[in-house]
Amino acid sequence: MIPKDIPLKSEELFRMAMRHSSAAENSVRDSYERLEYFGDAVLGLIIAQYLYENHPDWDQGMMSKARSSVVQEHPLAETAKRLGLDRCLELGPGEEATGGRTRPSVLCDIFESTVGAVYIESGLEKARWFVLEQLNPLLMQIGTGNVSPLDFKSKLQEYAQANWRKTPIYSVVRETSQNAELRFTVEVSFDGESMGVGRGRTKKDAEQDAAREAMEVIDRARRARAQAKNPDAY
Repeated sequence: MIPKDIPLKSEELFRMAMRHSSAAENSVRDSYERLEYFGDAVLGLIIAQYLYENHPDWDQGMMSKARSSVVQEHPLAETAKRLGLDRCLELGPGEEATGGRTRPSVLCDIFESTVGAVYIESGLEKARWFVLEQLNPLLMQIGTGNVSPLDFKSKLQEYAQANWRKTPIYSVVRETSQNAELRFTVEVSFDGESMGVGRGRTKKDAEQDAAREAMEVIDRARRARAQAKNPDAY
């Protein structure tokens, strides 16, 4: 069944958008990969047009940073989960067993494939409406001038320099190929101690994911210290 917030009528097209290559008889013909490729291009166009029309005082650099903040793995994966697409995902047994249903790269893929499916069924205007509605909170945040709210690498760099006078080190620990598409696993560390591990379709996405995990570790440690100092406040 198509979730209520997905503007699609064709069950067949929706199933295609949700079918991972591991569950497809023919990975080219029957999986979401071609739809994801198409949807990625549509998504980039919609966000670029939105930024161009709504922020006439922004230069190319500002618009590029803002678009990169939106069209990246983490926010798109979170949007897919909020829409319930993870529950509709069709996976092969091996991919299911290894956590594909919660993997950010897969969730990002199916959001993009859904965008592609909406465009194919109803055209650009319906796809634009869908994308801008679903990504509106992030677009509003970016509209305040903070064009990189999800730039966890910069946040981690600033925290590390201010508190430890050290620079985080990013290392690629694994590269895997899925249907000729590379996936990267990156570790961020300080003085040889791992602080976070991230995964992504590009090294940049994986580094951002690793920095996000490191910032979560730091935030938990800060909260624990604050609670220890003032337990009555918690």
